[in-house]
Amino acid sequence: MLDLGFVSAILADNDLNSTLKFASEHGFKCVEVMCWPTGNADARRYAGVTHIDVDNLDVAHIQGLCQQYGVYISGLGYYPNPLAPDAEQAAFYREHIKKIIRAAAKLDVPVVNTFIGRHPSLNVRDNLKLVAEHWPALVREAEENNVKIGIENCPMWFTDDEWPGGKNLMTTPAIWDQVFEILPSRVLGLNYDPSHAIWQMMDEVKPIYAYRDRLHHIHLKDVKLYRDRLDRVGIMANPLDYHSPKLPGLGDVRWRDFFAALTDVRYRGPVCIEVEDKAYEGSPDDVRAAILTARNYLRQFLA
Repeated sequence: MLDLGFVSAILADNDLNSTLKFASEHGFKCVEVMCWPTGNADARRYAGVTHIDVDNLDVAHIQGLCQQYGVYISGLGYYPNPLAPDAEQAAFYREHIKKIIRAAAKLDVPVVNTFIGRHPSLNVRDNLKLVAEHWPALVREAEENNVKIGIENCPMWFTDDEWPGGKNLMTTPAIWDQVFEILPSRVLGLNYDPSHAIWQMMDEVKPIYAYRDRLHHIHLKDVKLYRDRLDRVGIMANPLDYHSPKLPGLGDVRWRDFFAALTDVRYRGPVCIEVEDKAYEGSPDDVRAAILTARNYLRQFLA
């Protein structure tokens, strides 16, 4: 019913073969595979990982590995800022998304996961104008290739370099509705991560019911909200000043209610662990322990 996987970014030092082998050996059914351009300069945590190089795509080899290990690719992932203030840079990001969409079609992968992007210094209204200008071409590419696009709901505002508006517009149901009005095609939907609702002081379960027909992919990540820190700095502070990503089960997401909602709406498909817990970054053994600790907790909700 629900296929447990993980996001390959956490195994940045592995190649695709060893990533899929790890998944197979530890009972995972799928992996969301990162497809950043090779040689890119993005130094953000968990960015810049290339487990599939779409500029040098070897379809037979990739499909052979999936068959060998009995693990499927739940989605191809690439998370830049397609509406970045630097027009040339933003255009590069959008063109690479198109390349990934075409690669997904060749690999029979159903969804490409990314961000809608945002110009951080512009308000929502003006960013929606950028969406209307630049995103129809991406949606057409997806329609022509019969591939869905899953937009993660992360605000991409954590540190000073992302202030004040963050680098991803698709943060709240109110904004999702406006984007879906501009881009009504059903190929566009959500790669929904409940953790991003928690620190925005929103209900993390309600969107599953309200957007059941837009759930193209699911991320499983938790966060801990530190109330004592929030009481000191307030919600206007950089969000990492009062919250921290955690493994599922170690934060504030109501996982029982979350999975109840997924089953209520008859979601069928991948649910992929995303590890960004700094407590598990000390060594390769810590990273693997993080993935397996999250798996062990989540198995109570899965067959």
